[in-house]
Amino acid sequence: MTEAEQVTPAGQARLAEFLARPGVAQVLALLNGAGEEARVVGGAVRNLLLGEPASDIDLATTALPTETMRRAKAAGFKAIPTGIEHGTVTLAADGESFEVTTLRRDVETDGRHATVAFGRDFSEDALRRDFTVNALGLDSEGRVHDYCGGLADLVARRIRFIGDAAERIREDYLRILRFFRFHARYGAGSLDEAGLKACIAGRAGLDGLSRERVRAELLKLLVAPGAVQAVEAMAGGGLLMPVLGGVPYLSRFAAVAGGKGGEQVYPAFRLAALAVAAKEDALRLRERLRLSNEEFDRIERIAGALEGLSGRGEIPGVAALRHLAHRLGADAVAGGLVLLAAGSDGMSTQQAIAELGRTPAFLPSGRDVMKRGIPAGPDIGRVLESARHGWVEAGCPAGEAEQIGFIEKAIAVLPR
Repeated sequence: MTEAEQVTPAGQARLAEFLARPGVAQVLALLNGAGEEARVVGGAVRNLLLGEPASDIDLATTALPTETMRRAKAAGFKAIPTGIEHGTVTLAADGESFEVTTLRRDVETDGRHATVAFGRDFSEDALRRDFTVNALGLDSEGRVHDYCGGLADLVARRIRFIGDAAERIREDYLRILRFFRFHARYGAGSLDEAGLKACIAGRAGLDGLSRERVRAELLKLLVAPGAVQAVEAMAGGGLLMPVLGGVPYLSRFAAVAGGKGGEQVYPAFRLAALAVAAKEDALRLRERLRLSNEEFDRIERIAGALEGLSGRGEIPGVAALRHLAHRLGADAVAGGLVLLAAGSDGMSTQQAIAELGRTPAFLPSGRDVMKRGIPAGPDIGRVLESARHGWVEAGCPAGEAEQIGFIEKAIAVLPR
């Protein structure tokens, strides 16, 4: 069966519509001709055939980077040498950008990076990629070029390494994580057996990867639709603990990520569900995965909520939850409640989260305290904290006058 016969009429229509987009047509027109050819490659082709948006558009060209830049500037495109030493130039015009890379072949690989040489063979360039579904090319005439069975794998929703899986992994050990991430995102059914065996055999190579690259792949994996199956397969193959540096909470993660209702898709929350029970876990993950400040803050606060909620035997009353939420944030307490209830019916948890959500804002500020004769200084904070505590214990009345009453009560008992 030819490539054209394997693409459905609906798929052909999507490809034609894509190629008719002004920006796409213009960039292909400027790159083609005078002895050079360019094709759309990789994820854009895969997604178009799956009926998904093609947001990142990559092209491969026979032209050298200097020629790509010359043609782009002559056609009115902005040419940015984003990775020119590796053959990559970003072309931009009218709000669209295209990453154009000269065809390459690997000269040397070390498991993290590759030394490449420029080439003119589309098949050689395609076969150096990771998975068959990522090696498809689309030319300006709408023909799909498939050198390794990627179309059949796309139809079967099968993620399969190109050629020898172990060899592909030795070229870049990050492909181990990408194998599970792409299966979780695009795959169906069981993981490819040869790929899984090669990942397990090559797991020692994960230690040599940069923590930033591991973090990026892991967080994408954890929010993919098939994350539960992929994470469990990683754990079964001894691949998860080397990444996390600790014991995973698989059943809790499955309850949160398995679509059982109340699902949250924030990557940091999914990571907390998988790997956090106490604050030291958050600290370990920050170091091991080079978490951003925002990611660490969210995970550490969830860990604090788990510590504050654990060991009580039952969910505390709404006043205790509100005190904890004041210290850690309502989002962190709600997240902690969800994780503690993972695997149960969660009815009382949902009620507690709803109560937290109905908590009105505490309106008084330091200015209100100073208006009542308290000079600037530490007493301002003491009055506000005492007033807020009394307000929570009283059920959090919403009226501003009632809330000011708690300020006045706190001032009345302030040591002089």
